Amino acid sequence: MRIDPFAVPLVEPFDTARGRMTERRGFLVTVERDGEVGVGEATPLPGWTETYDDCAAALERAARAHAASAECETAALAACEGAPAARHAVSLAYADATARARGLPLYRSLGAGDPLCDVETDGSVETVPVNATVGDADAEATADRVGDAVADGFETVKLKVGARSLDADLARLDATREMVPDATLRVDANGAWDVATAERARSALPAIEYVEQPLAAPSLDAHAALRGRTAVALDESVAAAGLDAVLETEAADVVVLKPMALGGVEKAVEAGRRARAAGVEPVVTTTFDAVYARTAAVHVAAALAPLPACGLATGDALAADLAPDPAPVSGGGVAVPQGKGNGVPAPLGE
Repeated sequence: MRIDPFAVPLVEPFDTARGRMTERRGFLVTVERDGEVGVGEATPLPGWTETYDDCAAALERAARAHAASAECETAALAACEGAPAARHAVSLAYADATARARGLPLYRSLGAGDPLCDVETDGSVETVPVNATVGDADAEATADRVGDAVADGFETVKLKVGARSLDADLARLDATREMVPDATLRVDANGAWDVATAERARSALPAIEYVEQPLAAPSLDAHAALRGRTAVALDESVAAAGLDAVLETEAADVVVLKPMALGGVEKAVEAGRRARAAGVEPVVTTTFDAVYARTAAVHVAAALAPLPACGLATGDALAADLAPDPAPVSGGGVAVPQGKGNGVPAPLGE
C-alpha cells in the first residue's frame, strides 16, 4: 500500500467552522490486486470526517495492517474505523482494483451485490442528473444566476438560504420562480433556521422539491415534525446521528449521502439501498474532493440509479486537480465513465 499526500487549490476560499479554507489537502492510496492497480482518495473535511492529522494517522495504521496481515484488505479497513475519509480511500482503492480485474466500470462492480441488479446483463448508466448550486445573493442576482444555470441545461437548482432573513429568502425564491417557472428548485438552510422559522417557512415556501437541513444537526424529532407540506432532506444530520437513527425516527424524506463521510463507496451504496427500502430517497454528493473521490461518487450514484439530481457538479470549485476529469458535467448531467474501474487516469506528473 502506497500513501501520497496532495494539495489542490480552490478557485475561491470558503469558510468552515475551523476557519477559512483555500485548498483541499488529502492523500492518495494505491494498492494492487490480481495484477491491477487501484487508487483511492482521502480528502478529510472536519465536521464531516476526521481531521487531516487523524486521517494521516489512520492511513499509517492501515498501511502497517496491510503489510502484516494475509487478509490485507480487511485488516486495512479495520484500521481505519472511526476515520471515514481514510477508510474511504482504502475502500475506493480496493474497489477500483477489483473492478479493473473484473473488466467492469466501478458502478457495475458495486452493483453486483444488489439482487435487483445483474451487472453482467443490465444496460449501462451513461449519465447521472446533477443540480446546480446558487449561493447567497439579493433577489435579482439570485434569479439571474438560476436563469443562467437553467440556460446551461440544469433542470434542478439548489439555492442556499439562511444567511438572510426568511422574508428576504422568500423574496429571492419568488423572483427566481418568476424567471424560471418550470425549474425544479431546492433550498438548503445548512441548519441555519430555528424551529419557529422553519415552521413559518414550511407554510410560506413556494413550490420546491425539498428543503435541506432546515435545523441544526441532528434535531431528528424536530425534523420529523416538519415533514408534511414540504419534503425534508437531511445532510448534516446523517453525519451527526447516522443513517439508522434518521430512518428509525422517520426524520427525512430524502437523505444526502457523501461516500467520503460514510467511510467508503461500498458503505454509500449499501446506505442508499437501505434508505430506499425504507421509503427514503437517496441523493449522492461530495465534500469538494479531488478527481478520484469525486468520480467515485458519480459511480456510487450510477450504482443506485435512477436518482433525483445529485450534488456532483463540484469539480469547478478546484483551480487545479490531480488528473484529467473523466466525468464531465454538461447539460445538467454528469457523464459516468464506462472504462474499467473508477476511470481516472494516473495522477499528473506520474
